[in-house]
Amino acid sequence: MSNYRIQGATGEWEIVVGLEVHAQVTSKAKLFSGASTQFGSEPNANVSLVDAAMPGMLPVPNRECIRQAVRTGMAIEAEINAWSRFDRKNYFYADLPQGYQISQLYHPIVGEGALTIDADEKAGIPEDKVIGIERIHVEQDAGKLMHDQHPTMSYVDLNRTGVALMEIVSRPDMTSPAEAGAYVRKLRSILRYVGSCDGNMEEGSMRADVNVSVRKVGDTALGTRTETKNVNSVRFVMQTIEHEARRQVDVLEDGGTIVQETRLFDPGTGTTRSMRSKEDAHDYRYFPDPDLLPLELDQTFLDECRASLPELPDAKRARYTGELGLTDYNARELTAEVETFARFETLLAETATALGKSHADVATQVANWTLSVAPGVMKALGDDADPVNATAARQAAILKMQDAGEISGGQAKEIYEIVLREGREPDEIAESEGLKQVSDTGAIEAAIDDILANNTDKVEQYRGGKDKLFGFFVGQTMKAMQGKANPAVVNQILKDKLG
Repeated sequence: MSNYRIQGATGEWEIVVGLEVHAQVTSKAKLFSGASTQFGSEPNANVSLVDAAMPGMLPVPNRECIRQAVRTGMAIEAEINAWSRFDRKNYFYADLPQGYQISQLYHPIVGEGALTIDADEKAGIPEDKVIGIERIHVEQDAGKLMHDQHPTMSYVDLNRTGVALMEIVSRPDMTSPAEAGAYVRKLRSILRYVGSCDGNMEEGSMRADVNVSVRKVGDTALGTRTETKNVNSVRFVMQTIEHEARRQVDVLEDGGTIVQETRLFDPGTGTTRSMRSKEDAHDYRYFPDPDLLPLELDQTFLDECRASLPELPDAKRARYTGELGLTDYNARELTAEVETFARFETLLAETATALGKSHADVATQVANWTLSVAPGVMKALGDDADPVNATAARQAAILKMQDAGEISGGQAKEIYEIVLREGREPDEIAESEGLKQVSDTGAIEAAIDDILANNTDKVEQYRGGKDKLFGFFVGQTMKAMQGKANPAVVNQILKDKLG
């Protein structure tokens, strides 16, 4: 259990959080029309007659949108409802031409499921925790009002109108900002693995409505909740919860009451503000959409959906630790993002082939390169780095030379820098730039003999028990060899000669 508490004047309070995540479905066309879903188009360029609510235009469900919602439900091991139905949610707003939104209230396509967030002691999550998911339903997105185009009027962009959304509704199982942040990150990761949503929160294709209430520690009844709409980053979700929970505690301790309302988050101040009183379902006069038949999914369709699922984050992590022998930390970092595991697995296969070893034999070396070395070099170079030059074959060639003891870790970084800047081949760089380790025992032994002969006092001190002087001899040898001596060979020869 999370130990997150808010200390108030009258005692300790705990928070209860539930999230409604709106994820834009990956599809080239909208939920009920053939209009494009391309982001960044000119205003009102992607609007069909159906989207604009022209008289007589009837909606036709997009099979791909339904398929993606089903696959998402399967990925969280949720109940898939073979029979579901669309409802009309009636309200008036300028960005909703129909005067209603087609959604699913009573019979959603996906029922109950669950998602496990991982333990993170530093964040205050002491153990893995299962967050219940109540439902996933599909619905249309609304358009967008633009208030900065004219001094006295607001403009309407209907490009987003009718775009398919999955609304993923959690149970109120989260009790800290950290748990909510972990939940959103894990859900985003699953959606991106499945390919049902790109997860680009900054573009609005994934956003969260954050439901927060507070209660005294020990109480079991839920407090009155507020809903903060359209929060578009993990950090802002966590800030919303922190501010809103503290605000509610202050109101209650001052003798006030919490009003069930819809609020907005202000990223500039990190605070929430009231938007309107919170509506209930009956305020929207839901009823079955008369223009759409119920959705009936046959077993063949469901089997195809399940067969198309990739290896998901938890399964991949277990394979990395079990079969490849990676640490829990490396496995978790490598599986957090789709791009990271894709780079790792491509380089793993290339390196194993180059070295003639099994994947398990080279996994740790490749993991460290993928997570630490390569990103560090890329960041240091900044705009001077061309990622196109960083082919898996070139990186594997560097790792092969390092594995053979031909280059050191520092030399591997230097070679990779030149690869990123100039696109040259690692073997050629190592030769022409003099970036190879000297493993010639004769040359190293001669250098060590000179150093020991010139430092007889320190040799005696070392043999008399001053073990720390070993580092002095290593340093002097590397200096004499201009940093190119193989450290393992240097250490071994020194140990032999110093007894």
